[in-house]
Amino acid sequence: MTNSLIVPRRLILIAIGALTAITCSQPPVYTPPSPSPTSPARPAASRPAPAPVPGTSASATLRDLTGERVGTATLTDTYAGLLIAASVTNLGLGAHGIHLHSIGKCDPPFTSAGGHFNPLGKHHGFENPQGPHLGDLPNIDTPAAGALRFEVLVPGVTLRGTNALLDADGASIVVHAGRDDYKTDPAGDSGSRIACGVIVQR
Repeated sequence: MTNSLIVPRRLILIAIGALTAITCSQPPVYTPPSPSPTSPARPAASRPAPAPVPGTSASATLRDLTGERVGTATLTDTYAGLLIAASVTNLGLGAHGIHLHSIGKCDPPFTSAGGHFNPLGKHHGFENPQGPHLGDLPNIDTPAAGALRFEVLVPGVTLRGTNALLDADGASIVVHAGRDDYKTDPAGDSGSRIACGVIVQR
């Protein structure tokens, strides 16, 4: 009599179910998508204009046409603008125009200092509807002899930043012989240049 192995149908179904469970329990293989060759590149972010660094300072020694020292100035960047603290002496009695000039060179008769600091291309004068220059400053009234101390805040001007004085050719401070009328191009009819100081970072 031949022995034959008879496997009940129920055991066959159990085995098939177990194999299916094992196969389904394996984690799926993740294939990262390949980058599209036609994807547009993101545009580079525009850089903001450099802001002033508060506390950055510079100085200038003002000399007259004979080379005599007639004043000093300290210039400091602030969040509100450029703060100028200065003193002058022996400039003669009366009012004088005083301005920031676009070139850091003070060879008598000081035309080497160039025109007023004017990066925005305005006209001269606080009372000029198309002005003022960024380098326009209020008049100073000096005694015949002795020192005059003054401070002025110049909005929109920096030493290092937007509208910077300390660029490739530097800048200077120039005092004129007469009063600035705050409206006449190019320098308020303030007369000749009698003192000049090159602005140098400290």
